Amino acid sequence: MKLQYNKNYFITFILLFIVEALIAIFLKDGFIRHTFGDYLAVILLYCMFKSCIKTKPFYLAIVVLIISYGIEFLQLTNFLEITNLDNNKLAKIILGSTFSISDLIAYTLGFISILIFEFKTQAYA
Repeated sequence: MKLQYNKNYFITFILLFIVEALIAIFLKDGFIRHTFGDYLAVILLYCMFKSCIKTKPFYLAIVVLIISYGIEFLQLTNFLEITNLDNNKLAKIILGSTFSISDLIAYTLGFISILIFEFKTQAYA
């Protein structure tokens, strides 16, 4: 693993960030907001890290999946209350406030999509 800027992953990260922001701003419920947004969040995090770290895709994808699962399982606790962020709208959007198994499934599907993409583009090695 080493630090190395990757323009393509950075551009993808920025585009996904814009899409996620638009979803958060304009969609308050439904499949796109609650499931597809979580799917994209894993890919967004992966692209963010991949834009500045050169490492094997599988290892980075696992780290991103662990982070995603970790945030989801934090929602089983009163983490936002403990950190006095329960009234912070941005924290609620980023960290979420309710645990959902469907979110774990969306994260896993994002992880699988990353691996498929990396394998198909020969960047997997």
